Amino acid sequence: MGHISSIGAGLYSDLSIAVDSVLNLATAPTDSAGWQALFANEVANGSAVGGPTYEYRRIKNVREFPQMGVPPNIVNVPTYGSKTSRQVQGQADSPTFEVTLNFVPLDWQKTANYLGNLVGDGNPYAFRFVLLATEPASYASTSGGLGTALAGGACQNSQYFWGGKLEALQVNPQLTDANTAVLTISIQTDFYGAYTTT
Repeated sequence: MGHISSIGAGLYSDLSIAVDSVLNLATAPTDSAGWQALFANEVANGSAVGGPTYEYRRIKNVREFPQMGVPPNIVNVPTYGSKTSRQVQGQADSPTFEVTLNFVPLDWQKTANYLGNLVGDGNPYAFRFVLLATEPASYASTSGGLGTALAGGACQNSQYFWGGKLEALQVNPQLTDANTAVLTISIQTDFYGAYTTT
């Protein structure tokens, strides 16, 4: 499928983490096929990993996503005698990736087979963000999932990948609204994408 070709909200956008194995940062994929292969089979939160290979878990109940993509690498340099600074290309810092969630404590318990067990474990994992305006047949990065044409049109999407760590989860208790939490993900590799499934 191709990228989204119209203006609209990404109502069905998704963030997932490959849980089949720890990502080796030295040999992380650098092409779309390598990254997409890691997200072939969804395993429900709470279910044991170890069935088919290349399993992933979706991070559900997202309330707000941060900006996505390669950060700017522009540095302002003062120039003597000039009214304005010059802009030169520098080295970009990795962005802080913080996701705001509607917090469901069951999903984030610090127990085997739950996402909470990965928070702060120090291991790098592969992450995938998919920008979607249409609900897909499944969220797998395969021809049967994000690459499947749906009734009434194609499941157009844009997929971004990176290696990172689940660093922290901070809960914001609310007395009048849904409890929320902020999930902090550190970026350990370059961003790859935007790709689509063919």
